[in-house]
Amino acid sequence: MRKPLKTARAAAAFAAAAALTLALFTGCSSSQEPAKNLATQSGNQATSVSFFSPMEKVSADSENTARTASDLTIAMAEEQLGLTVSYQTYTAENYQDKTYDDVCLERARNNRDDMYLLNTDTIVALGKEGKLADLSQLDCAKNLREVVKTANTVNGKLVAIPQEVVAYGLFVNADIFKQCNLSMPNTPEEFLECCRVLKENGYDTPIGANRWWLETFVFAQAYADLYNGGNVEAEVDALNSGEAKYSDYMRGGFEFLKTLIDAGYIDAENALVSEAFEGKGEGADFMAGECPIVMAYWGAANTDTAYGNPSFNLQVIGFPSSHGQMPVLSMTGFAVGEESANKEEALEVMDVILSDEALQLYTETNRVISPSKNIQVDCIDALKPLNQKVEEEVYVLASNASMNVEQWGNVCLIVRDLLGGASVDECMAALDALQAEAIAAK
Repeated sequence: MRKPLKTARAAAAFAAAAALTLALFTGCSSSQEPAKNLATQSGNQATSVSFFSPMEKVSADSENTARTASDLTIAMAEEQLGLTVSYQTYTAENYQDKTYDDVCLERARNNRDDMYLLNTDTIVALGKEGKLADLSQLDCAKNLREVVKTANTVNGKLVAIPQEVVAYGLFVNADIFKQCNLSMPNTPEEFLECCRVLKENGYDTPIGANRWWLETFVFAQAYADLYNGGNVEAEVDALNSGEAKYSDYMRGGFEFLKTLIDAGYIDAENALVSEAFEGKGEGADFMAGECPIVMAYWGAANTDTAYGNPSFNLQVIGFPSSHGQMPVLSMTGFAVGEESANKEEALEVMDVILSDEALQLYTETNRVISPSKNIQVDCIDALKPLNQKVEEEVYVLASNASMNVEQWGNVCLIVRDLLGGASVDECMAALDALQAEAIAAK
């Protein structure tokens, strides 16, 4: 079986969902002294809720706003509930060849912690095993966007909730497009025409790509109808039963990527070995105006981040699809162990850190899309086209816990096969094999 992508994909997914730089899996365990002593286990000792995550607590003056914002919501829970949240932190050095996801699975199956920050494939696995508590009865769950519920429901139970919804889009140098008399593309055909014109105007490789995010093109085209046709549950059931095939949904997207590669619009050889924001066509090249198009997550456009403060007019739009510009959404999630030692206290912590009050603070600090339908982000102008689509509930999911084949990591790996020279048929065979194994395991 093709193993779901773990360490680096998990890093990218967490970075995106917590706001977002790659490779956050460092740190050490730490805790804080209790602010109050209201909840007790024995005597005068305050309850300590154990939280396993990719990052430790940080000081209040930290420049990492993602971590600071999360810390502030945890501190809010500690103060309101009179307990402490003790961070147990993944460190690659300590776990050697075990990935973050591997360690999460091991710890959750052995009830080592009360709370976890999980990637989608881990949410699916633990949810199916009954290791995660149902969060649907929490007060904070009543305020969630439908997309959050859809993405994190396993066997009818809401088993994880994120602090933000991560939207991926195309980052476009609008000045170059204007110089080439191009409009922002909506469909795959329009996108191909833009690439043709850009190449004719001297941009040899119009699309800067890395080994992580080319699957966003596939998801946008594969699932545009599914998530925008009003029949999501029935279509997912058909995929889970084998009545429908993931390969039939995704073939068009893979053929589109193959066309981009064959036409030289993407440098497949370079993309296969390039990390996010690095390599030819990305990072410095995009910011220098030498590459017109890259793909990244929402947070990369914010000030002082990867593509923040460009010297040109930046626009972030959705990926081309039959339904027009299509945001691709992904998210990690906070979860509580079903059999954890401090389950009830952990659920109370969840209700505080995912309340509208806490999410408003998190959203204002990080300027990201909130999982709460009651909270709107005050985003920069460059992100408004993408945000408008999300607010209109136009999107596709790249992570959906109700699908029996994990999407985000598996499709990324199969796209890498395409970059390495595999045919579209070979890629579809890999998808079919994953689906067959998932059905057999039911």
